[in-house]
Amino acid sequence: QVQLVESGGGSVQAGGSLRLSCAASGYTYSRYRMAWFRQAPGKEREGVAAIYTSSGSTYYADSMKGRFTISQDNAKNTLYLQMNSLKPEDTAMYFCAADPVWIDSWSCLDEYKYRYWGQGTQVTVSS
Repeated sequence: QVQLVESGGGSVQAGGSLRLSCAASGYTYSRYRMAWFRQAPGKEREGVAAIYTSSGSTYYADSMKGRFTISQDNAKNTLYLQMNSLKPEDTAMYFCAADPVWIDSWSCLDEYKYRYWGQGTQVTVSS
């Protein structure tokens, strides 16, 4: 049974940093594609960053480039999201997601391309 458990969220002031973690279990980590998504109140869920775990190739939403970094520790089956220079508009619930099916990178930030989801971790950025 695939399980994804996020942690590391919290409250931070604008300009601060947080590192989110997603502990994965129940499957062969390196055979899955993984990503971070976020959803702010009243808004649709949006893709933040994705990683192809076997190759390490990463992809980012344009608005996150330069501030957010997705990474992984294959030995620990853990996905990370380093978030720097946080802004109030980054306030959202952040989710990690995984899927075993290879897809072209142009759709790797499409939420409908992910079968498994964690419960999320809240990030609140105050001005």
